[in-house]
Amino acid sequence: MEIITYQEFQGDLFSGTDDFALCHCVSRDYNMGKGIATIFKNRFGRVEELKAQNANIGGCSFLNDNGRFLYYLVTKEKYFQKPTYESLTQSLVCLKNHCLRHGVTRIAMPKIGCGLDKLVWNRVREIILDTFSNSGIAIRVYSI
Repeated sequence: MEIITYQEFQGDLFSGTDDFALCHCVSRDYNMGKGIATIFKNRFGRVEELKAQNANIGGCSFLNDNGRFLYYLVTKEKYFQKPTYESLTQSLVCLKNHCLRHGVTRIAMPKIGCGLDKLVWNRVREIILDTFSNSGIAIRVYSI
């Protein structure tokens, strides 16, 4: 396996990433009423399909969108709660394992867990780098 390819970009997560799997954080209730989660909900829908997967906190659910995976990292129970670094780490491990099983080699994401969820980006970045090191999965992080 190769060392992780990691890049950060300013710009729109949904521009130029058609060949990347996408991921973001959600609550287990899949409310998705604020932030980038609202964009995922409006753009991709299929919320009942996500709920039916019954992912626990620290897990992830996914949609297959014409051959591209969309990952929903379940980092908290209810939309008004905040995730922990532990739940985010567990969800990222779930994401990595699914990617490895399904041949996904590129993931694009926002600065997950930060924004509305209030985790500190420098720490989240380290968790991402640690989780995906030597996985062969390239990561792109987008911020506006």
